[in-house]
Amino acid sequence: MPQYAALMQELGSLVLAQGAAIVFTVIGVAIFLVGLAWLVGVYNGVQRARVRAANAFSQIDVQLKRRFDLIPNLIEVAKGYMSHERETLQAVISARSTAQQSLSNRAARPTDPQAAAQLDQAVTGMEGALSRLLAVAEAYPELKANQNMLQVQEELTSTENRIAFARQAFNDSVMRFNELIVVFPNNVIAGFFGFQAMSPFQAEAAERALPQVAFSR
Repeated sequence: MPQYAALMQELGSLVLAQGAAIVFTVIGVAIFLVGLAWLVGVYNGVQRARVRAANAFSQIDVQLKRRFDLIPNLIEVAKGYMSHERETLQAVISARSTAQQSLSNRAARPTDPQAAAQLDQAVTGMEGALSRLLAVAEAYPELKANQNMLQVQEELTSTENRIAFARQAFNDSVMRFNELIVVFPNNVIAGFFGFQAMSPFQAEAAERALPQVAFSR
């Protein structure tokens, strides 16, 4: 009987130990699943924010390309009246080419601060060249009265307004994305998966771009 009691006691201890192991295993698995769910949630949240920012930038891309497409029309109309302003016309053409290349670079490297700075600088340079061209056009009454010139000017102004709207939407998306990846513990996850902060679009087209030239009708 003593041997039987000892055996039962040993068996009971083994059952308790196995039960405790099962409980700890269940708790461990539950903690792991909760942690995994949190990790997936953070990762997906950051990814969604980055996709929204990329989509917002695509709207800037569309409007800038629309402006690029309008510039040859502007040059074509202007050069018929401004044959002595070749330097001014060429400056616009050169600035347009630089801005196009910078836009492609920024679209290919959305988190590269250097690409962002180059685009801002190129767009600002193009706006300055356009401003000088339109200011010079004031000295050419026939050009000011040209209906094609009036139409291009109106389309440029409309495009500037769209760029300003797209710029604000993109910068808001960038701010939300950047805030999301710097707060703890999201910054740990962002660093592990290689998420990098994005730069806003600084060229404020609507505020400092084309002057309102008083073309005649």
